[in-house]
Amino acid sequence: MTAPAPSRAAEILSRPAHINGLTVPNRIVMAPMTRNFSPGGVPGADVASYYSRRAAAGVGLIVTEGTYVGHESAGSSDSVPRFHGEEQLAGWAKVAEQVHAAGGTIVPQLWHIGMVREQGEPPYADAPAVGPSGIRLGTDEPTGRAMTQRDLDDVIGAFAEAAAAAERIGFDGVELHGAHGYLLDQFLWSGTNRRTDAYGGDPVARTKFAAEIVAAVRETVSAEFPIIFRYSQWKQEAYRARLAETPEELEAILAPLAAAGVDAFHASTRRYWLPEFDGSDLNLAGWTKKLTGRTTITVGSVGLDGDFIRGFMGEGSPVKAIDDLLDALEREEYDLVAVGRALLQDPQWAAKVLAGRFDELAPYDASALKSLS
Repeated sequence: MTAPAPSRAAEILSRPAHINGLTVPNRIVMAPMTRNFSPGGVPGADVASYYSRRAAAGVGLIVTEGTYVGHESAGSSDSVPRFHGEEQLAGWAKVAEQVHAAGGTIVPQLWHIGMVREQGEPPYADAPAVGPSGIRLGTDEPTGRAMTQRDLDDVIGAFAEAAAAAERIGFDGVELHGAHGYLLDQFLWSGTNRRTDAYGGDPVARTKFAAEIVAAVRETVSAEFPIIFRYSQWKQEAYRARLAETPEELEAILAPLAAAGVDAFHASTRRYWLPEFDGSDLNLAGWTKKLTGRTTITVGSVGLDGDFIRGFMGEGSPVKAIDDLLDALEREEYDLVAVGRALLQDPQWAAKVLAGRFDELAPYDASALKSLS
């Protein structure tokens, strides 16, 4: 009997992709999603199974949920995993081992939340909120501390140490979280960066801190170890915020990061199908690849016809066809596709899509957040 022809989705999504020295077996990426199932910041056996199930079902690259770097002000929850500490790293080593055994690749997302933190929150209740100017998004009055040079150096060191640990315990690369209004993004965006020193001012100056983190990570890890940088225009509390109003402004931000050592950009949008700038159909990932030439990951409600934030607030999202996504991949506008809520809802999403079993895909329901299924 002649085997059935592969679906168009399988033909396009099954092609390998390359990020520096890493070969990703296909174009499907699991997007990072905070889950709060790691008491004491330690990922347990349930976390390892959660990720390895997706890898076994055909996800080529897992980007873990955000993990706090080793700085006292990095986080605000004792159930979000950390990427420092003997017990925490031992847990992450088991996660990486199981994902590899299932045929996938995996990178941790390294994270510092900056001014999103409030004093008194765990895991270090006495730690202050710190950021470029000590102000929270949407406010003008300081609610924390503007970072000193020592603060900057400490955070740069914490990212570099976490990246070195990732390589040491068997991960395939790292992703630096520079999106959604957290610390690195607070420096990139003029709305939260009011500094008048070398770390503030025009877009290139506002990129200096993130570029120094990238450079420190690049120096700490081996030459072929991939560095991914996630960024966004939008913020958690400011959907219409924009780092760049034009492609030229975007290039001014991305070029220093690429020069510092970024191998791939993960361009976060709320809806991947929307054009980023007037006069072009390219989305943010498409513009990123055009401007930098780097490997690029697109993301934003893939497979679902509903908004990311409203979905995570409890609204369901119907299934959306991905023909336009496949068209853009064939045009090589971007290289990989990160899937969030659809993979949270169904660990078998990749297997079903690669097999052309679209009729088996289920709408997203926020009840999926309640467990590590």
